Amino acid sequence: MNKEFTIPFTQVNLKDVIIVGGKNASLGEMIQNLSTKGIQVPDGFATTALAYWTFLEANSIRKELTEILATLDLQNFSNLKEVSTRSKELILEGKIPFDIEKDIRNSYQELCEKTVPNVACAVRSSATAEDLPGASFAGQQETYLNIVGIDEILSAFKKCLASLFTERAIKYRIDNGFDHMKVALSVGIQQMIRSDLSSSGVAFTLDPDTGFRDVILISGIWGLGENIVQGAVDPDEFIIFKPALKNHKKSIISKRLGKKQQTMVYAPENENTSKTLSTTINRDTPPEKQKQLVLNDYEIIKLAHWLNTIEEHYKRPMDVEWAKDGLTNELYIVQARPETVYADQKMNLIYNYTLKEKGEVLTKGIALGNKITSGKARILQSPDEADKLKEGEVLITNLTDPDWDPIMKKAAAIITNKGGRTSHAAIVAREMGAVAIVGTGNATTVIKDGDEITVSCAEGKVGIVYKDKLNWSKDIIDTEKIKIPETAPMLIMADPDKAFKNSFLPNKGVGLMRMEFVINNSIKIHPMALIKFEDIKNPDVKNQIESLTHGYDNKNNYFIDKLSQAIAMVAAAFYPKDVILRMSDFKSNEYANLIGGQQFEPKEENPMLGFRGASRYYSPLYKEGFKLECEAVKVVRNEMGFTNVKLMIPFCRTVEEGKKVLNLMTEYGLKQGQNDLEIYTMIEIPSNVILAEQFAEIFDGFSIGSNDLTQLTLGIDRDSELVSDLFNEQNEAVKTLISTVIQVAKKMNTKVGLCGQAPSDFPEFAQFLVEQRIDSISFNSDALIRGIENILIAEKQ
Repeated sequence: MNKEFTIPFTQVNLKDVIIVGGKNASLGEMIQNLSTKGIQVPDGFATTALAYWTFLEANSIRKELTEILATLDLQNFSNLKEVSTRSKELILEGKIPFDIEKDIRNSYQELCEKTVPNVACAVRSSATAEDLPGASFAGQQETYLNIVGIDEILSAFKKCLASLFTERAIKYRIDNGFDHMKVALSVGIQQMIRSDLSSSGVAFTLDPDTGFRDVILISGIWGLGENIVQGAVDPDEFIIFKPALKNHKKSIISKRLGKKQQTMVYAPENENTSKTLSTTINRDTPPEKQKQLVLNDYEIIKLAHWLNTIEEHYKRPMDVEWAKDGLTNELYIVQARPETVYADQKMNLIYNYTLKEKGEVLTKGIALGNKITSGKARILQSPDEADKLKEGEVLITNLTDPDWDPIMKKAAAIITNKGGRTSHAAIVAREMGAVAIVGTGNATTVIKDGDEITVSCAEGKVGIVYKDKLNWSKDIIDTEKIKIPETAPMLIMADPDKAFKNSFLPNKGVGLMRMEFVINNSIKIHPMALIKFEDIKNPDVKNQIESLTHGYDNKNNYFIDKLSQAIAMVAAAFYPKDVILRMSDFKSNEYANLIGGQQFEPKEENPMLGFRGASRYYSPLYKEGFKLECEAVKVVRNEMGFTNVKLMIPFCRTVEEGKKVLNLMTEYGLKQGQNDLEIYTMIEIPSNVILAEQFAEIFDGFSIGSNDLTQLTLGIDRDSELVSDLFNEQNEAVKTLISTVIQVAKKMNTKVGLCGQAPSDFPEFAQFLVEQRIDSISFNSDALIRGIENILIAEKQ
């Protein structure tokens, strides 16, 4: 049956954006081209742009709409609400022409015949200019879920048409240069997937915070997806490494359990107030469900393969919505649109923000972007209070949803209690280039209205709000203009959350990844407290461990999972460049500060010179803990395929000790040379230099730790204010040792690098290292550019 005003998804594709809008065209595109590849997309149909224009003409409202929109105050948008209300009322008061209603009725009946009688549908708006590159139109118009029966479908259709004139949609078109009367609205009527009985979420085929292309980010919650789109709950997050996925390696490099506070489900009939189409309700998620991930590994990988296929088909990064049917346990893709923030952005320009001082921390949340700003805090309860927010103030509210869009551009930053980094609010904040921290939980209570605050998103994935206006700097780096010197500039990495961002800096890999940072910040538990959990005497410690390791039958696997995922994040960011991972280098007093650590650590007068580094690894006091470290590395190298990860043994006092550790690592499945495994040692003790030839015979490379080597050469505790002024890496004794070990490395054909601040702070020290023909120098990210400049100057001389 030919219809003029509706068209099945099976008959539309990307060429039909002008007819059915980007959202509906994309659904048809996937059904037509990707269903043969196993990707499941729920069936449905769309009303056409012609239906929209016919509706306006039949009700004689086009001219009046144009006149109402022409009265909008384009300077201050003072009458935006009034213009929106009048425009929507015009449409809602109109009648659906007979021919349009007939086509919708017939198409809905055909959908029921293909699926189930009175099939429940999602009724979604799709602007005919929607989802074009550079403008997402995300969330600008309305969506109605669980709409059952033709009368409700027709009612939702008209409400969708009216939503083309919400305040946010009007403002969005003005901001993006679209003529109101040249944008039509198509309505998609799509079979509902029973994710109310299971889970749903959103996904990006790149990292949405940095634009890093080699990963897929999947976020998920229990119930219908509106909660994640609105940013109302904290979702689970999964990061998948694309090259490992394609090579059929273990590709899930990160899992993060979200709180998933609420679950949106179908409203029981007695709670269904159909006059307002509120056919869904939110319920508190039971505690046990909050602690459970919404997808298992098989489902994550299946979804990731689909997402990869979608990206390859569209030939660009994508922003996708997915759902899992609780009746059939089948996965579905329910929307796919081009990612609009990083897809066409030149990645050679890096904006480096650095906080010059720290202050009192007021709250923390999920950081969006990598910027810092400051301003006066302005707490708003709803968009109706928009007039209270002055240009350059920091907007603080419970939750940002699309209704906030018209006023977000006035804000220097946006801070919310709720929300995740794949919520609609986060997408729009990124699109606008705004500084934003979402999901703080308490911003509106701990920040006072009118206070001066500093908002920092430049410290990794955790955004921090500081009291008062602090000093910070901004550097613009054009990586295309930076020449990479012959002496390899490498990075020192501690926080895996900064890895994707730092990968865009000019570098030759990671010269030092500090394992202890991960153990301290992510794992938090002493490894021996996991191994000997039953022997722990303190009940409070036991409870803490039980809470952190929830979901792990074997507590050792908690350590292995957390550590392997953290290493993998850095390995993926820099793949295939070298990432040199230093095995744990806590001192006994630092290990004791971990949960359960007091019971398993000795009391030492001078921990710096005591039970640390290599001596721990083969000791009965820590040998089993070292095995867990090795097990995590085996997962990363053997199962995930990150053979770019090389290992480094710290504080190895004697050659005999080095051999003991290497033999133990072989016993634990990490044999030097096997699967291209290289094992380095730190050069930080004078004995390492004196016996450098012997150390070079058993290790594949050296990394000079200039801080410890300086302390132990000069006999200085640099933390002691009484003698710290004598600490100097450029002392002739220290330089003699450094020069000696570099020359031995060259003679023995052993790689040699240095990790430390001095080559960036002191050009003459960089020149000294270059003259000695060192292979690499590793810097913290904030010192890398300055360090490269010093190396280049030295190489010219």
